[in-house]
Amino acid sequence: MNELKIREPFVAGQFYPGSAQELRSEIDHLVDKKAKKISAIGCMLPHAGYTYSGRVAAETISRLNIPDTLILLGPNHTGIGAPFSLMSEGAWHMPFGNVTIDSKLAKSLLKNSRLLKEDMQAHISEHSLEVELPFFQYFKPGIKIVPIVLSSGNIEDLKIMGGELADTINNSGLKEKFLIVASSDMTHYEPLSDAQKKDQEAIDAILELDEDKLMQRIRKLDITMCGYAPVVVMLKTAKALGAKNAELVKYQTSADATGDADSVVGYAGIIIY
Repeated sequence: MNELKIREPFVAGQFYPGSAQELRSEIDHLVDKKAKKISAIGCMLPHAGYTYSGRVAAETISRLNIPDTLILLGPNHTGIGAPFSLMSEGAWHMPFGNVTIDSKLAKSLLKNSRLLKEDMQAHISEHSLEVELPFFQYFKPGIKIVPIVLSSGNIEDLKIMGGELADTINNSGLKEKFLIVASSDMTHYEPLSDAQKKDQEAIDAILELDEDKLMQRIRKLDITMCGYAPVVVMLKTAKALGAKNAELVKYQTSADATGDADSVVGYAGIIIY
């Protein structure tokens, strides 16, 4: 019998509280308990420490009817692993308890994709997916995941990946049971006014569900949005699954937490339905 693969938390106690009790208390103060919920196909969430981006992530997730499985798409900050790295079995150990990987869907994706590779090493020290999980567990403890990290910036490959993802979900006949989550922060370490202007250009393209326009603006304006690749894949997938609308739930920058407007990071929470 194969030993269960367990990914240990990498930034617990740093980006978010490491104990379940402290974590629940912090999330209690961040979520919107009166939010009107909708069934979405995809969303974009930030992945910084909860002090900085927690409210954006929490208020966005508060709006969602959370399905059985999250397909998590994050940028690869470490450079370790394959350009399209999937962990297809095992569980992620978290303060609220283990999060099981949806192996059936993950293995279908591996089989149906010419880009995805089985690669646990890419996930071990990557924080971009981990920091979002406690919010989902808070609302739905039994959630399953399919974790994917991306280091490719080739838009044609990213769009192919989105198509492969949509085909696999459509063929499952259970598309209402999945949510595609793209993890990204926005502009990094620029003056507040510059960051806000650049981020608005990127956000507008996402709200138009236009991944090509997003990439054009990122290149033209030199927008340092770390998770543009996951967002491109999410948009392509969501449109193939019938998405017609997008809504910006919340936008903030690190200046909201620190008061320092000289060098900020931007955070946006968007739902696609």
